[in-house]
Amino acid sequence: MKLSLYTFSRGHFTCATEDMCHLLRWTIFLWIVNAIPFTFGMAVSERTDNSCPTLRIEERRFVQSLKSLHEVTGFDLTEKFLLRKGTVTEDRPSFRLGGTPLIKSTELVFPNGLPGEYSLVSIFRLRKTTKKDRWYLWQISDQSGGTQVSIVVDGAKKVVEFSARGLLKNSLHYTFRSRDLQSLFDRQWHKLSVTVQASILSIYMDCKLIERRLTDEKDAIDAGGRTLITTRVEDGRPVDIELQQILIYCDPRMAEMETCCEMPGSTCAPVEDPEATPPSLFTTPVPRTLSQLAMHPRDSCQCWGEKGEQGLPGLAGLPGQKGDRGDKIKIHIPQL
Repeated sequence: MKLSLYTFSRGHFTCATEDMCHLLRWTIFLWIVNAIPFTFGMAVSERTDNSCPTLRIEERRFVQSLKSLHEVTGFDLTEKFLLRKGTVTEDRPSFRLGGTPLIKSTELVFPNGLPGEYSLVSIFRLRKTTKKDRWYLWQISDQSGGTQVSIVVDGAKKVVEFSARGLLKNSLHYTFRSRDLQSLFDRQWHKLSVTVQASILSIYMDCKLIERRLTDEKDAIDAGGRTLITTRVEDGRPVDIELQQILIYCDPRMAEMETCCEMPGSTCAPVEDPEATPPSLFTTPVPRTLSQLAMHPRDSCQCWGEKGEQGLPGLAGLPGQKGDRGDKIKIHIPQL
């Protein structure tokens, strides 16, 4: 058998045989592969293996059918914080908060990680005693208690704030002061959504885009801290609000595709399956007048269907009424 020399890094290893050199190469390769996970640490956003579970979502929440969408993934924080205790007869249970602190280990809330881009969608209404409170809708803190990401609702200033940690470990802070947000504090049910992308931050209220900002890139989230919802900033106590749901979609585009049809008090028409009840070919829908639409602006859901094909020309209208006879006009022509 042939003797050979194997060189690695700054050291020189002499093998008695080529087989021993081959075995040594594989041993070093496997050692390097096993050491890679420890090199990258435990950042939540770097875990990509099954990080987002499948969500069971009502189809009428979206402007297009779920059949045309890929799998909807994300996290239901109301389930994560054990708030699913509505009665059986309750279609959309809501929860009055303010008794038990809603704080959990981040690893329990996001066991396989949280992607760097996502959407948070919440439905709640404030109470009279708390409409001017300043509170966290959602916050992830590190082991020392510092904020990694948070959404704050400030009733006194009537603003919504988003904070995150930048790539240089600096604090990124954005405040949304639009007048369209002021109705969020009128003690009625509202849907508040925040879309987080690499360099874009968008806020929606009641399925309407309120504002969009350019942002710096955000740092990965460490899973070693804690996650909380609906907690007062001042003293860490639960805020007394009524909550229907807090969802986090792993696809940041989902907030833009949502309607408000599932909100309490919605008058959206039920979604029909076109395959189960095909429309008749011999019936013609009667269009509603503009005055009817103005009197009932919420009669229909904000669910826009696809544009259909152009129909056949309609029948000719009836002849109009005969007009009045006009006056005689005398024209004087001068003689030449």
